Amino acid sequence: MTKSGRGDRRREQFVDVGVELLTEGGWQAVTTRAVAERAGANLGLIHYHFGGVANLHTAIARRAGELVINPVLAELFEAADETAALDAVRRLLPATTGDPGITRLAAELVSGATRDPALREVFRDQLRQAREDIAERLGRAHPDWPERRRTGAATLAAALLDGLMLHRMIDPDTPVDPALDALAELVRS
Repeated sequence: MTKSGRGDRRREQFVDVGVELLTEGGWQAVTTRAVAERAGANLGLIHYHFGGVANLHTAIARRAGELVINPVLAELFEAADETAALDAVRRLLPATTGDPGITRLAAELVSGATRDPALREVFRDQLRQAREDIAERLGRAHPDWPERRRTGAATLAAALLDGLMLHRMIDPDTPVDPALDALAELVRS
């Protein structure tokens, strides 16, 4: 095993531990000392790999964003058409908003992004990439759509998903099915 391989694994371990701490106690729980203690490592290793808490936080935010966003996109992109995508959203909403870990990560990402410009940049870039990926997927499904329409539809789809997730996180009784039924009617017309 090369030194670089061990170093990469150790760095990933620190990020994983940071995500655990973020899930358990929010950003205030994610300190270099707490990560080092949980990982059974010397505090100096955190500084060696990340240079300090700010870079550690951005690495953790990146991973947390991947954990929140990527599974949703993956399932949506497997859908054959818009109707199947809406069915996927029906399945995803209870699963994601019913998972306390994912819910906490999503809330902490938004909270951290409102307070810390570096975290905002990480999360902003992930959201932009998600919208671009959705627009690209829409372009394959609708090659006749101009770029502006794909971009607009992708932005609406992402905002709709985010909004439904937020509402459902706060109010599990949010009438998601009627909202998706109404959207399905709009898509068909």
